[in-house]
Amino acid sequence: MPADTAATVVLVSGGMDSVVALHHAAATGTVLAGVSFDYGSKHNHREIPFAKAHCADLGLRHETVSLGFMDQLFTSDLLKSGGEIPDGHYEELSMKQTVVPFRNGIMLAIAAGFAESAGATSLTIAAHSGDHAIYPDCREPFMAAMASAITEGTYEKIALLRPFIDQRKEDIAARGAELGIDFSKTYSCYKGGELHCGTCGTCTERKEAFSLARLVDPTTYAC
Repeated sequence: MPADTAATVVLVSGGMDSVVALHHAAATGTVLAGVSFDYGSKHNHREIPFAKAHCADLGLRHETVSLGFMDQLFTSDLLKSGGEIPDGHYEELSMKQTVVPFRNGIMLAIAAGFAESAGATSLTIAAHSGDHAIYPDCREPFMAAMASAITEGTYEKIALLRPFIDQRKEDIAARGAELGIDFSKTYSCYKGGELHCGTCGTCTERKEAFSLARLVDPTTYAC
């Protein structure tokens, strides 16, 4: 398929960051598709329906890629095969238990192949500065290396766009508000319950983001 010179594929989990990235990409260019990954996390089943719904709202193709082998072979408390999700701030040492080894590397490699097959010329990922403390595969040195590998490894020289890499989550929340996103239709909690737990790292960060951005938090928390 010939590449669209201004088209991107967005990695969209259904969490607030990736949903904002999806709408941001749609507002500033052409999005060919959103792609989600079901890798066996405790919260995939809660997130992915929101990813699909936002793509539908924008009239976009949505694909879910199953990566069940990660739950079977990798060690992480974020996975169904792992232990309990720790409570506390996202940047605390205990949150390292939620790191899924090389998760973004695996997902970006697959998404790059999908993007080139779909006729896109770029990928968009919502990695941001708040992720950097505990996730090595969210940091800019990693992203820059992956960007180079993806560009060199594709005929269409697929670019890796990371519009929020130098921003914090409150900046992303503010951008989402500008775009009119309904944040009640996003999911962040690592525990995967019907309600956000309110105490895990992602829930804590979500609360902080709305507060620092001076936005009303539409989320219902268990605590």
